[in-house]
Amino acid sequence: MAAASRAVAERIPLVDLILEVRDARIPLSSEYDQLRNFPSSSKRIIVLNKMDLANRSEIKCLKFLQAQVKEVKKIDHSSYTATIMLVGIPNVGKSALANSLHQIGRISAAEKGKLKRATVSPIPGETRDISSLKIGSHPNVYVLDTPGILPPDILDVEVCSKLALTGAIKDCLVGEKELAQYFLSILNRSDEYKKWEKLSTEENEGSTIDQRVGCLGSSELDTRQKRQYPTDHTQDFVVREVRRALFETISSFPGSLEKEKDLSRLIETQFTVLREAFRVASESGEDVENKVAAKLLNLYRTGRLGHYTLDSLPRNIQ
Repeated sequence: MAAASRAVAERIPLVDLILEVRDARIPLSSEYDQLRNFPSSSKRIIVLNKMDLANRSEIKCLKFLQAQVKEVKKIDHSSYTATIMLVGIPNVGKSALANSLHQIGRISAAEKGKLKRATVSPIPGETRDISSLKIGSHPNVYVLDTPGILPPDILDVEVCSKLALTGAIKDCLVGEKELAQYFLSILNRSDEYKKWEKLSTEENEGSTIDQRVGCLGSSELDTRQKRQYPTDHTQDFVVREVRRALFETISSFPGSLEKEKDLSRLIETQFTVLREAFRVASESGEDVENKVAAKLLNLYRTGRLGHYTLDSLPRNIQ
């Protein structure tokens, strides 16, 4: 990161626009610390990514950038080529954004076939070098995709926890079980679980469903069963069971979630019920808990367990 940090710093004064990409779940904690060394100006635009944007929103983003490029060119007529640099911490989606802009940019089909794409990965630190992608013609517009950079030291434990939970820091450096416990502490104190109340009601109506299943022909029943893979935690019926288990453990918990001991006791109970919901074999040892934690983190990070803004935003931010 030190080498990448120097390379980015050398290019910042040379580009026309700087796009600082942040994670919408942690819009303050995902600030790109290195930009603090440069004076703020109209050249800097903050983009909140990971909001499950549709293509329509991406097109609006591109049109906005093209408008900004035109404004820059009104000031500087020395070049017909504009350069936009994407900067941000690891795993905020810089490369995915660069590819989206490239895909919908005003580039001929022949050019698109020849141009490279940025490497996209859910693992932080996958982008190792600064790469250039063309996203527009007339004028020519290029995007520089840069490696994700974190400050050498993060002294705020809460900020570090948020960065790890959202994937900016590799799970192995913190521990999947610890991250899953942190997520459950957030879920338990939120209102997201209340949206799953009807799943508990549906479970009580299971006898009616069983009767319907009994009326199905054997071939039709076999076909339906083959479509379900109990060990695949991403399947809808598994996700429903996970949501139901979480709702029931939280709503029936007699303790106080404001007390650390009570919260820890609830999380321990949740790991037990989640093991059953995820169909993880009842072996002893930390390996089982790590498997549960990995599956739980995956569902959180893909939005299957609700949407959360982990930073507390000031009231004056609209």
